[in-house]
Amino acid sequence: MIKPGIWSYKELEIKEGLKPKSKHFRYFFVVSEGREKKCNYCIWIDDDNLSRFSSSKSFEEIISSHREEWVQWVQKKIDQRDFRNRVWRFEKTGQREINLEDLNEKLEPA
Repeated sequence: MIKPGIWSYKELEIKEGLKPKSKHFRYFFVVSEGREKKCNYCIWIDDDNLSRFSSSKSFEEIISSHREEWVQWVQKKIDQRDFRNRVWRFEKTGQREINLEDLNEKLEPA
């Protein structure tokens, strides 16, 4: 099992963690090769969907219970050599993958 923080996969370094000081659930995986950042993979959970992941809406509880699935998603993206900045967004209506560059609302709350 990979522990949160910094880990490597296929000679790439992955740093992960919650977006600092965010009131909304934004979890990031920053993928780098040497000193060069290749991309960000992000997990966004809309505020009105948090209770689906944790009845108490605890960010730590959500990470603890779903992180392994997210790590597998990151590894799959790396295996596919898909180094676009991507968001896996969990909304009330479902989930979807979005190119971060195409997301007009990326700085807006969910």
